[in-house]
Amino acid sequence: MKHQADGQRLIAMSIIHERLKAVAEDVGHLLIRGAFSSNIKERRDCSTAIFDVAGRLVAQADHMPIHIGSLLWGVRALLERYPLDAIADGDAFVMNDPYLAGGTHLPDISVITPVFVEGAVRYFVGNIAHHADVGGPEPGSVSGASPNIFWEGIRLPPIRIARAGVPDEDVIGLIAHNTREPMERILDLRNQVGANQRGVGLMHALIADHGAAQIMTAVDGIIAHAGALMRAAISDLPDREWRATRYLDDDGAGSEPVPLVCTARVSGSDLTLDFTGSGATAKGAINLSPSSLEATVCYAIKALLGPTIPSNSGLIDAIKTVVPQGSVVNPSPLAAVAARAVTSNRLAGAIFDALGQALPEALRMSASNDSTSLIVIAGRNPAQGTTYVYPESTGGGAGAFAHHDGADAIHVHTVNSTNLPVEVLETEYPILCTEYALVPDSGGAGRQRGGLGIARELRALVDDTALT
Repeated sequence: MKHQADGQRLIAMSIIHERLKAVAEDVGHLLIRGAFSSNIKERRDCSTAIFDVAGRLVAQADHMPIHIGSLLWGVRALLERYPLDAIADGDAFVMNDPYLAGGTHLPDISVITPVFVEGAVRYFVGNIAHHADVGGPEPGSVSGASPNIFWEGIRLPPIRIARAGVPDEDVIGLIAHNTREPMERILDLRNQVGANQRGVGLMHALIADHGAAQIMTAVDGIIAHAGALMRAAISDLPDREWRATRYLDDDGAGSEPVPLVCTARVSGSDLTLDFTGSGATAKGAINLSPSSLEATVCYAIKALLGPTIPSNSGLIDAIKTVVPQGSVVNPSPLAAVAARAVTSNRLAGAIFDALGQALPEALRMSASNDSTSLIVIAGRNPAQGTTYVYPESTGGGAGAFAHHDGADAIHVHTVNSTNLPVEVLETEYPILCTEYALVPDSGGAGRQRGGLGIARELRALVDDTALT
């Protein structure tokens, strides 16, 4: 009878976990469908997740790995700033700052909405979206040469953006009019608030079907199960230490190459990633906030050791890190972080190189295109009588495995957005795409070849167009 009861609990836990993931996915679909800007609507540069009242990640949709750091640390910042009895049903909170709200960089704006159960906060629905511009001297708010966070746009601690389910237009207007293209910001922020409200309704339906107590029990079990699976995967590795170093070309201000060092140590079911030896806080914008580092680590370890392990706080808490203060991976406040994806992806490569040495040959992956190539084009659009800001990150090839080639023309590691289709690009902006193709023989020859890179050539059709 005990085995039967245990089996029934596992089945119930699995069903509830899948439904929680489905809530996050549904919020993500609505966020994308309802978006105004092409960066969210077409490139899907956004993410969604569910958290419990303790600030633990419970379930996430499959979007951008680096975003989960912002959302998780954003919930923590929200709980530190506001007592639970100061949060009302129908509230929603907006935030973006790496030092005030656990963000990864300022263009990624999070909206977090509480879910009340029997009169008390029990869960949070969160979404995050990359806004094409949040102010600062450079269009797109992303410049590798930014000297500090104050150059990078409007800074938002956790503040209310909705009360009693109604968006606060004063707050939305204040944010929007500190950016280029304020109407785009207004519409996308309203959409983020509305998408979360949909998630709150779905959470209430889930609780009505299974009961509040059973959901809470299942959440504890889901998180514990993920941690147990990750520790079991670590236990399969030999007790040893492996080290790898990758380099950034410079620190954004013309320095020598910046090392990113990862030492992986396995002892039983314990895994420690030690980043001692990495470069000092960068003078430019390539610094990695703590939330970015955590997201990078969790993505890499999940990809290497347990792709099917649920993505939640159980997996995160199973990994230990040693991070030197005042380094590019743990910068001194208030260092610039706008180009943090460059460092995140290159650091993921270092983790792959270090821990990959512990894996069987069939599971090892060669180096990928972990150079995040971001451009921002901005100017005026005569057809619409407005200005515009168009951001785009271009993918490349994924590394080969022992028994198959690498994937062609994709984003890798912590960046997982899609491209902007040429038809949409040329409709939305005064830009002509004159080439978009695979680069022949760019993957690297070998027993298996790496993935092919991308050639994308754009021509501005209006004078006085700016490029970052």
